[in-house]
Amino acid sequence: MKDGGKILRKWLSAFAAIILLILFLYWQNNSIVTTEMNISSNEVPAEFDGYKIIQLSDLHSKFFRENQQRIIEKVQHTQPDLIVFTGDLVDGKNYDEESSLTLMEGLVKAAPVLFVTGNHEWWSGNFQELEKKLAGLGVTVLRNDFTVIEKDDAKIIIYGIDDPAAGMSTEESLDYVPLEGSSGFQILLAHRPEHFQLYQEKQFDLIFSGHAHGGQFRLPFFGGMIAPDQGFLPKYDAGRFHSGGSVMIVNRGLGNSIIPQRLFNRPEIIEATLLSK
Repeated sequence: MKDGGKILRKWLSAFAAIILLILFLYWQNNSIVTTEMNISSNEVPAEFDGYKIIQLSDLHSKFFRENQQRIIEKVQHTQPDLIVFTGDLVDGKNYDEESSLTLMEGLVKAAPVLFVTGNHEWWSGNFQELEKKLAGLGVTVLRNDFTVIEKDDAKIIIYGIDDPAAGMSTEESLDYVPLEGSSGFQILLAHRPEHFQLYQEKQFDLIFSGHAHGGQFRLPFFGGMIAPDQGFLPKYDAGRFHSGGSVMIVNRGLGNSIIPQRLFNRPEIIEATLLSK
């Protein structure tokens, strides 16, 4: 009987450990964290001091609670002035418009929404129809173009380029986009962070990017382990990067694609606040 009791305790302990592991992995994939960042610059007009931009990226057609309420409530809580989405709203292999359009329908009620494409929009083969539906919801889709945000007599300029999967290289897209000169605070929305030096050469003040999924698995002292188009130990995995006078923010994203699990790398919303020096 004693041996039987020991065996039973071992099985119960193993079962409990498995349940805890499953719960932990579920939490890692589904518990969204909001990361706050301040962006200070002499180029930020005084009228835009405290201007709050929410960045989302890489949903990959994932649902976060019914009607995407988990994301929408967190975004609404920040009271944003602007929302930007930096690509891979849908997943090329597991295409689902419903989850993506449901999210956008909720976000446009919180603040104006700007969107640029990622590789999965193009890989899906459905982007032309998706673009029309996004525009119908009131989302501004920037395709090698720009928009001007004005407050009183001041303005900031936000550019957006297509992902290279659209057919143009990043260099070609940057050459094609109608740059509005070097004066004023200029923001770029671009899906791929590995092209940071190209963005910096164009002297953008702030770049929002995604694509790297935070390196998928994050370990202390190492950071992200693997990222699309950067391979193992990616340089631009998540967070803030500086080069010259440019700052790039890389969002860890919300969903997954080829690799279905995150580790120490929870889904992320970035809350960036502009500060005028």
